[in-house]
Amino acid sequence: MSDLQFISTIPSSTSQRPEQLHEATQERQKTLTKRGSTPRTQRLRDISESTHPSISLERALIETDVYRKYEGKVPTPVLRGLFFKTLMERRTLYLGDDELIVGEKGTSPQSAPTFPELCCHTIQDFNNMNDREHVSFKVAQEDKSIQQDIIIPFWEQRATMTKMYSALPQSWHLLFKGGMFTEFMAQRGPGHTVADGKIYGKGYVDCITDIDAQIARIDYNHDMDSAAKKAELQGMKLTCEGMIILGKRYAQKARDMATCTEDAQRQQELLDIAHICERVPAHAPTTFREAIQMYWFTHIGVTNEMNNWDSYSPGKLDQHLQPFYERGLRDATLTREQARELLECLWIKFNNQPAPPKVGITLKESATYTDFCNINTGALKADGSCGISDVSYLILDVMDEMKLLQPSSNVQISRKTPEHFLHRACEISRKGWGQPAFYNSDALIQELLGMGKTLKDAHESGIASGCVEVGTAGKEAYVLTGYLNIPKVLELVLNRGFDHYSNKQIGPDVGNPREFSNFDELYAAFERELRYVTDIKVAGNNLIEQLFMDTMPVPLLSVITDDCIASAKDYNCGGARYNTSYIQCVGIATIADSLAVLRKHVFADHSFSMSELIDACNDDFRGSEKMLDLVKNHTPKYGNDDEFADSILREVDDSL
Repeated sequence: MSDLQFISTIPSSTSQRPEQLHEATQERQKTLTKRGSTPRTQRLRDISESTHPSISLERALIETDVYRKYEGKVPTPVLRGLFFKTLMERRTLYLGDDELIVGEKGTSPQSAPTFPELCCHTIQDFNNMNDREHVSFKVAQEDKSIQQDIIIPFWEQRATMTKMYSALPQSWHLLFKGGMFTEFMAQRGPGHTVADGKIYGKGYVDCITDIDAQIARIDYNHDMDSAAKKAELQGMKLTCEGMIILGKRYAQKARDMATCTEDAQRQQELLDIAHICERVPAHAPTTFREAIQMYWFTHIGVTNEMNNWDSYSPGKLDQHLQPFYERGLRDATLTREQARELLECLWIKFNNQPAPPKVGITLKESATYTDFCNINTGALKADGSCGISDVSYLILDVMDEMKLLQPSSNVQISRKTPEHFLHRACEISRKGWGQPAFYNSDALIQELLGMGKTLKDAHESGIASGCVEVGTAGKEAYVLTGYLNIPKVLELVLNRGFDHYSNKQIGPDVGNPREFSNFDELYAAFERELRYVTDIKVAGNNLIEQLFMDTMPVPLLSVITDDCIASAKDYNCGGARYNTSYIQCVGIATIADSLAVLRKHVFADHSFSMSELIDACNDDFRGSEKMLDLVKNHTPKYGNDDEFADSILREVDDSL
């Protein structure tokens, strides 16, 4: 079957909402609140909020077609580049009424594509996400048939998740199933990173020029990696061509729609969209609106290339947009009100993108639509000066007005922050809806310097994803491999390696805790258990990261990450200037408080014995109310400037 014949088998319903979606959308409309500084953004926000999330198989079908044609015939980076370019050539383009910024990750607002090359959903997954009451994704019956007949047969054994789980040892699986750690890269690719300003200074035509120049420098006589480097660069070039195609297609779509409307205002808006999309992303933006559209096209490209965890956050958006904003005010092509409306349109675009749901989906492990994008505002500039501008205040106004689930927002506060900016951010935060978060720019820079970054790169720091990672924007590959449950390590110690959750022996027996004579013996056992767990997790990480190096390059993300083109190495293969792989330790307050109980009440004050405490824990403190009162109310707690508890956490930190 040819590629065109294959795509023609896609039922039209895959780019439409299933029937149940209409009812769900009507239900959501009942609770809407009008927000937005203009009627346009109020209407767009209503669509974003009322449309029920759904699954789109368009990306998966196009990917399957490309792999059928080219897998094994071209190098893997070229294969990934061909897929991306083909996706940009064929994917459905959504351009809704009122829109000024265009582009969706799926076929329409709130439409989530699937990524079968990473993990392949079962039909039960689709039934679960369609039928559950909370955080559901509607799935058309036709799409279930496509998944069953086309996607699963091709991808089930090819998916990285399948290969990963078959290669990891039993010891890893025992800890994983016992809840000792999570594994993010089982269902997502690396990519916990943030954009810098390079996409505002050059277009993808310029990137192709850089790539061609690097290809011309390859030394085929003396460089044994020359073929691999050429393949990487060819894959990068294909993704740049795909990005240019996406813009050109949107330009043509806008022109076509302009000819079909009788509304003179909307006709001019569509022609303006066509003009902008002819410019970006092929070339560097020249206006405020072009700059926003340039970022958004790049965001859509990166998140279609692979389901990376954080959706490619824009980093210091206020600083990136400020030069375009000032130029627009200066030449009278932009007003502050127009800039605010465009930013509100961008906020709505973020909110239109639900996070692709996991396989084996349960509310316990996947209970959010959030795709973890974070706007950094008010940070220091690269030269260390204050980066706050009128755009910074505009962003504060937009987050306050829109009050959307996405994007997440933070403000960075330093010694140079104007008091008025801090007060405005606090004014918004005290309303209690969770934004913005507050970060200390000075502390971030010190942390980055301690991690080996240059001062200039440290000043370009940003908060990646919706979390709290600190990194250098546009220059660093973040590989977040999952959470490590530190309190669970102590639980294993107290149960001699036996896990009551999975009802299996998952860790080593490091001694009978009822016989420990002092806290040092207990802590030594904790360290032995911790070392066992972390050794298994790190060994698993190394295997998984190698799998992504070999089979899942990300040539587009590599193009926009410093040094990948120069080194002809992929983002997933160490091509970035800085490469950070890490495990996020969770439960730090719990482990400090738990060890404080043991140190104080068992070994110092002898309020109760270890055996009595273990028995009480196993019985959920029924009949041990006095002991529970001591544990809860008369133990030093971390986070209260109490040296007894804080010193314990420092000790745990040193042990990691």
